[in-house]
Amino acid sequence: MRGIHVTVSRDWTNWASTATAKPATIAAPTDVDGIVADVRTAAERGQRLKVPGSGHSFTGIAAPESGLLDLSGFRVPPVIDTTTKRVTVGSSTTLRELNAVLDANGLALANLGDIDAQTVAGATSTGTHGTGGALGGLATFIRGLTLVDGEGVVHEIGEDDPRLKAVALGLGALGVITTVTLQCVDAFALVADERPMPLDQAVAEFDALADQNDHVEFFWFPRAEQVLLKRNNRSGEAAPLSSFRRWLDDDFLSNSVFGAACRLGRAVPAMVPAVTAVSAKALSQRTYRDASHRVFCTPRRVRFVEMEYAVPREAFAEVFAALRAEASARRIVFPVEVRVAAADDLWLSTAHGRDSVYFAVHQFQGMPYREYFDAIEAIMRAADGRPHWGKMHWRSAEDLATTYPRFADFTALRDELDPARVFSNSYLDRVLGV
Repeated sequence: MRGIHVTVSRDWTNWASTATAKPATIAAPTDVDGIVADVRTAAERGQRLKVPGSGHSFTGIAAPESGLLDLSGFRVPPVIDTTTKRVTVGSSTTLRELNAVLDANGLALANLGDIDAQTVAGATSTGTHGTGGALGGLATFIRGLTLVDGEGVVHEIGEDDPRLKAVALGLGALGVITTVTLQCVDAFALVADERPMPLDQAVAEFDALADQNDHVEFFWFPRAEQVLLKRNNRSGEAAPLSSFRRWLDDDFLSNSVFGAACRLGRAVPAMVPAVTAVSAKALSQRTYRDASHRVFCTPRRVRFVEMEYAVPREAFAEVFAALRAEASARRIVFPVEVRVAAADDLWLSTAHGRDSVYFAVHQFQGMPYREYFDAIEAIMRAADGRPHWGKMHWRSAEDLATTYPRFADFTALRDELDPARVFSNSYLDRVLGV
């Protein structure tokens, strides 16, 4: 079934309202033949085509500036192999949907980020990751995928195909992903321990904490003298959270109350220091046990703008000191998030070839952020930082090529799979070249 092809415009914007577009055409194929046909039509017309997924990237990486390929109606029944623990799903499957399928079959992903609204293809293609010194990002779990290239040719790319190291985290620049095969693990529970810790202690012990825990991260409000340290481990015992405590912490305090505090800071900028001081002091301790995906993923209804950089893990202390000084001099209502990931061999992974620490800086939606982000980006660039592809940054192909050893290999593969740049847009033109 070909699906629907519409020739009227419709405004599109991402979750954070940092990228907008008005595509001239909208196609909604419901099967692979429809996707192939729409790609070939776009190629014949010299049109660009993008799959925006859930729109959770802060950059314009998926902005449909010419043609929009809506895969929300492209639904593929999951194929589950409980022997190998591999699961094949359609690319438009959201992480929330995937987690439910895995849980029902006694499986799980070994690691996740803290948002589950993204599609599987969108999350992996932009380098979404969680935290864990021995674990990679979501794209490192891919063992195969199906791709429709810029000429409408379907490629089955397995784990022995060297191209998988590129297309698993391909920025949407190499083709339309239709199915993804993921290596999973047996379902597991996590004991989550969240507690305030003095900032200086967290910084001094961070490397050891990252080694001693399965998953560790901390949140720091600029100017505060303490952090919220979060440790998630597969071992240990704890009671589950009551439904009331989960609602109180994750819905009411983390979203409703925090959202109101952010709106106050936006309306009265002079109140920002007081707002962040109160937010930091409100950090409370809790320890509980639950299924892994319910620990990893939490609701995020307060909208914000974000930039995140990965730097070599050994640079943590020096980089954080510079970031701390810069953030403390500004009116910032959102915390800084610090996470870790293991080195991997994906060509455009931010952790390619090196154990990495990630610094994510945020600002509440509607508040000034560019000057702050520019200052932080300069710090990260000085440490050979690599920007998260789906979060705000202002890097170009010329300088990104110097920090990714396989950058030229990736662009050469792009020339093979999408020579006419059917899948490009202004963002990809900037970060990969025309």
